[in-house]
Order: sequence, then structure tokens, then C-alpha cells
Amino acid sequence: MGLFAIGDLHLPSTKEKTMDMFGGNWTNHKEKLIENWSGIITDEDTALLAGDISWAMSEAEAVSDLSMISAWNGRKILLEGNHDYWWKSTSKLERQFPELSFLKNNHTQYEDWFICGCRGWTCPNEVQFTEQDEKLYKREQMRLRLSLDSAMRSGAKQIILMMHFPPMNEQHELSGFVEIFREYPIHHVVYGHLHHAEHHKKAFQGMLEGIEYHLISADYLDFTPKKIL
Repeated sequence: MGLFAIGDLHLPSTKEKTMDMFGGNWTNHKEKLIENWSGIITDEDTALLAGDISWAMSEAEAVSDLSMISAWNGRKILLEGNHDYWWKSTSKLERQFPELSFLKNNHTQYEDWFICGCRGWTCPNEVQFTEQDEKLYKREQMRLRLSLDSAMRSGAKQIILMMHFPPMNEQHELSGFVEIFREYPIHHVVYGHLHHAEHHKKAFQGMLEGIEYHLISADYLDFTPKKIL
């Protein structure tokens, strides 16, 4: 059994929307993803999907993409991204897709690891950080604590944290998210959101204060889920 992670699937839903705006290796990316997934993930494995899953704007539009994901090998744990406008009601999604796990203000488990997460938001930076960004940045920290505290109440000793946004800015300055990490037994942080090589190279990866950070944007991974454990 293995634990894998990937973010930013940007599946086309009923809109047939593409990622051609980003150039690079996005051509036919759904087909690449399906082939790579089936080649490495078995039904014994678990996969974390770190947001921006579908271009759908409503739950009805997202059904085709979520049904497709449901049919893929392994257990799937989904997190909301900033483009997942179809994610309105977690409880409704859970009823409609009981074979998928939806992570929001809660936690789940993989063997003796606890999986927590929050969408995150843009961290304070020198380029642009508006009052609205500040509001969402603080709200996501509250949601992060809700997820982590739910795991701790269940006896968590080791946590893998999934975010959509990077937990720090391009200068790798410590953020409110990283300060919260210090209070919990987090060993891995996986995140996506970043596209194109110029942004990938600015992402923080590696060890920091006992936590290993992984960039898992689909285009960075060439649409091949990364094995975390």
C-alpha cells in the first residue's frame, strides 16, 4: 500500500475547458493523467488530490469528472482548490460520491497517519496582497486549525497536511500557516496551485523544521502522482 499525491487536475468537465494558456506539457493532459495513474496506482493505494480538480461551475457539471475519478484505482481523498466552484456542500458530495473522501474542516486516516488539510490562500508578499487577501488568509488559518484539531482529538501522532496554495510566499518567508504547523505533529506538507516552470522553480521544497514540503502540481509532476509514503 502506498500514499500518493497530485494537485491541479483541472479536468474539463462539461465545458471542455483546456489549460492551453499555460503551454508546456498541458496538451492532452487528461489522457496523460489517466494513463500514468493506471500505471502506478493500484486499488491498494491511496491518493491525495490537492485542489483545482475540475473546471465545473456547479455540482451537476462536476458529476462527469467526479464519476471518472471514482472509477480510477485506489482510494481518493479530495481537497478544495480556488477554482473548484462546484464544491458547495461537502455533505451532499459525500452522499452522492460515498467512494470519495472530501477533506474540509475535518480529517481522515491512512494507516496510522492522519490526513488534514485546508485550501490555504495567497500569503503576504511584496507583489500584491489586498484587504480581501488578508481576510481569506486569516479564514483559511482558522479552517486549518479546525482540521488539525479534529485529528488531535482522535489521537493523531503523525500528520500529513494537504494544501492547495503554497504555505509560504515566493521568498519562502514564514507565514501564519507555517507558524501553525509548529504546534502540531506534521511530517509532510503537500501543495499545488503553481503552474509553469518559472513558478515551479520558486516553490519551497525539502525539509524545514522537521517537515518535508512537496510541490505536487500536476504539470510539475508531468501528470504522474508522486509517492509520499
